[in-house]
Amino acid sequence: MILGIGTDLAEVARYRFDAEKLALFARKVYTEEEMRYAMTKRLWEERLAGFFAAKESARKAFGHAIPWRRVGVTHEKSGKPKLVFLAPYDGLPASRGVTRIHLTITHTATMASAVVILESD
Repeated sequence: MILGIGTDLAEVARYRFDAEKLALFARKVYTEEEMRYAMTKRLWEERLAGFFAAKESARKAFGHAIPWRRVGVTHEKSGKPKLVFLAPYDGLPASRGVTRIHLTITHTATMASAVVILESD
């Protein structure tokens, strides 16, 4: 059964920061893993926009704000993105009866999009 769906769009241009602004924004929004991953990519701002859209999609799927750095995007070995919840929100999915979380992220030079689907058995 589907418990929640969230989707979001992010304009890539909004994530093109100089080094100082990037550091400030990263401390507020992104996990260390997200920053490490994004900064290894040539078009890192597309990844940051995608991660932001994924976080916002998760918030919408759950129906309330989750602190930005308490939900993050990681990747399976296959490259498939997945959400991770960090303490004290690591128990949030289970507390809501969520048994599976589906995440998809896509991006172009100008836009990033993410969709989150929460499922239960």
